[in-house]
Amino acid sequence: MTISFRALEIPTSDLAEKPLGQPSAEPLEGAEILTRAKVFLDIEKITSGTWECEPGASRWEFTTRGEVIYVLKGRMTVHEDGGEPVELTEGSSCIFPIGWKGVWTVHETLRKVFVVYRP
Repeated sequence: MTISFRALEIPTSDLAEKPLGQPSAEPLEGAEILTRAKVFLDIEKITSGTWECEPGASRWEFTTRGEVIYVLKGRMTVHEDGGEPVELTEGSSCIFPIGWKGVWTVHETLRKVFVVYRP
């Protein structure tokens, strides 16, 4: 099976919209943050697709899964608890291993390709 997609070219209207929330993230500052996603692969231990998020700050806790991302557009800062902030922009990749906890602050609407993995 080969799955090929051009995530940046998928119209926003083709992505499923929902508010950011559990199980992985919780918006900070009491605001609702809208996300949009399309999953292309969802098998036993791996889920992959594209995800878009409106600006805002949220707390993320990767307690039961990890995630690898590639930023297609937008800008965000990720700040792991006890670590230094890292800015991610178009073309950035980042790995959030199982156990990562911290804050994501999306400054400009962000679109990424993601691979979520579970033990």
